[in-house]
Amino acid sequence: MSRVPFLDLSAAYHELRDELEDALLRAARSGFYIGGEEVALFERAFAAHSGSAHCIGVGNGLDALRLSLLALEAGPGDEVIVPSNTFIATWLAVSQCGATLVPVEPNPDSHLITADGIAAALTPRTKVILPVHLYGQPAEMGPIMDLARRHGVKVVADAAQAHGARYRGQAIGGLADLSTWSFYPSKNLGALGDGGAVTTNDPILAERVRMLGNYGSREKYLFELPGMNSRLDPLQAAVLRVKLTYLEEWNARRQRIAQRYIDELSNGEWRLPNTAADADPVWHLFVLRHPQRDVLQRQLRTQGVETLIHYPLPPHRQQAYRGAWPADAFPVANQLSAEVLSLPIGPQLSDDHVSHVIRCLPG
Repeated sequence: MSRVPFLDLSAAYHELRDELEDALLRAARSGFYIGGEEVALFERAFAAHSGSAHCIGVGNGLDALRLSLLALEAGPGDEVIVPSNTFIATWLAVSQCGATLVPVEPNPDSHLITADGIAAALTPRTKVILPVHLYGQPAEMGPIMDLARRHGVKVVADAAQAHGARYRGQAIGGLADLSTWSFYPSKNLGALGDGGAVTTNDPILAERVRMLGNYGSREKYLFELPGMNSRLDPLQAAVLRVKLTYLEEWNARRQRIAQRYIDELSNGEWRLPNTAADADPVWHLFVLRHPQRDVLQRQLRTQGVETLIHYPLPPHRQQAYRGAWPADAFPVANQLSAEVLSLPIGPQLSDDHVSHVIRCLPG
């Protein structure tokens, strides 16, 4: 029986081993272990790749979200619109700033929140709209940004799963007021540990984010803002700069696998992902829906196919938010959590492994 791993991070490392180890050694020998040239070079490269003027490296994806909200002065008395279906970090950042969460149900086909759904949730207290480019699928940023501009609110886009994605032909990193990124090892652009970034076209917001992540300081021992310590590690920046040069190729591998799944799994009881015509996804995850998801997952496991669930519980049903909303408050998010199943799609997945996954799905 063939074993198909959900994601093989060691294979990704070994594919680039010589370049990665050279980069790590260079960074270790540089004598700069906070900031320095490695971070600056990666920030410039990632800003260009993501379609933005500025990139600020930070400690992780959650910090990227929190720093972006703090830069916009979101806090007590403000409302932040978020998807009801997302990884909990999207919600935690809002809570940690003291702002009020306003969850919006996603479109059940795309799993993404829409401008129409957001419009219904706007109030005079709305400070920020926080869409998520979930699973590597870009949100409808054109209508969302138009809506935000009409109502005078800011947009922070959670792009943690969408490195390299494009919307209407544009890289997504400069479409929102601020876009946030995670470099968690399993991401399309993953470090060898934690890391994150914020991108923006606004130089004032860029400076605020950088200051807030550096104890509120732009000059050593002078502190202008009540900041925090969240900076991208130079060792991780060196790794990410190597991997960035392969991101398009690795995303193309993911896209080819996704296309095989779409073409060869068109007949079955599951629902395949829906992609908008103006979006170019990067398939961080390939998520199908099945009414008997748990049964299907067990069947695949017995045949050596590893799958994951993104996510088994929506944020409003997590212990962290117990009592804030009734369990049935967001029926779309609840239904998605009961039906979604993520198939293997990593860039190191072989054609034989893809074929095995397809054979194991009862069509």
